[in-house]
Amino acid sequence: MDTEAETVERMTELPPRTKEFLSKLDDDDIETLEDAMQFYATVRTLGRVGKWTVLTILAVIVGVVSLYENVLKMLGWFHK
Repeated sequence: MDTEAETVERMTELPPRTKEFLSKLDDDDIETLEDAMQFYATVRTLGRVGKWTVLTILAVIVGVVSLYENVLKMLGWFHK
């Protein structure tokens, strides 16, 4: 679709089903769609943050366990 074209000409390139859907929208529907897009973007962002938070916590747990085991192993060397 040519984004530089005027709005009327851009609409002619859309599939008929899309044109029909868009022609039925009123102002409330447009506001609802805009809110839904913002909500979706927020959920995606929170999903990414949550994923990295969980991975970070797991990495810290594995690191602490590994450090603990190695410290115990080193203490075993000194007590022999």
